[in-house]
Amino acid sequence: MKEGIHPGNYRPVAFRDMSNDDVFITRSTIQAKETIELDGVTYPLIKIEISNTSHPFYTGKSKLVDTAGRVDKFMSRYGNRTRK
Repeated sequence: MKEGIHPGNYRPVAFRDMSNDDVFITRSTIQAKETIELDGVTYPLIKIEISNTSHPFYTGKSKLVDTAGRVDKFMSRYGNRTRK
């Protein structure tokens, strides 16, 4: 591998799945604006919409996660139309 091309500031970061509030900790270089305290240790917090604990492929459940309201917006525009 080439020297000096990979970041060296890896640190523990907490990721929170916003659909089911599951939190997991892994090493990352991502910058975070929020923090969370788990077991007396403060970690940078990154909020994510979907993870392996809520994704239908991993859970085996077909669940629609729509945090932005796109399905409701589509249904209000096009869903109630009938063909003539």
